[in-house]
Amino acid sequence: MPFVELFVPKGSLDEERREKIGERLVSEVMLAEGAPDTEAARSISWLVVNEIDAWFVGGRRLPAGEKPKYVVRVGVPAGSMTDDKRTDIVRRVTRVLADADDDPTRFTDAAAAWVHINEIPEGNWGARGEIVRIEDIVALVSGS
Repeated sequence: MPFVELFVPKGSLDEERREKIGERLVSEVMLAEGAPDTEAARSISWLVVNEIDAWFVGGRRLPAGEKPKYVVRVGVPAGSMTDDKRTDIVRRVTRVLADADDDPTRFTDAAAAWVHINEIPEGNWGARGEIVRIEDIVALVSGS
């Protein structure tokens, strides 16, 4: 049950790139998490795209037309991750971004993208006006 936020400089994604990333990003995170590919799991696995008006690196504004930088925040329930799963998420997210870019090699050469994995502590995820716990998520996605 990932909640994925993609941050990118405003205007740097055309509609085709946005769709290419949007169609794959959450699916790849779900695979890395080990979540089942069911309608129930997909219904609670969200992606939002945030286009940022001003992006600064080292105190300098990125010039117009420069290849975009990305930040991807992945929120997952605490306790559901291992180092292998975290590594897989970072690799999969980076691959999705690289596959949608005109210059995919730049994702291995420089910090073109940061991936932050935020593990939400048990009792700090809510929906339907109540706390949602890991066992509630497992029951929903497994159909139990």
